[in-house]
Amino acid sequence: MFTEVRAIIHRSAPTILEDTVGMAALAIILFGALHLPSIY
Repeated sequence: MFTEVRAIIHRSAPTILEDTVGMAALAIILFGALHLPSIY
């Protein structure tokens, strides 16, 4: 099982940074959207 996980991580290594940035952007958008009603 660990060898499979390591192989998956090795194959997807070039896009892990992009995926992390995308997830952070989605989290920021969600956080902002949830707090938008409290502004008004």
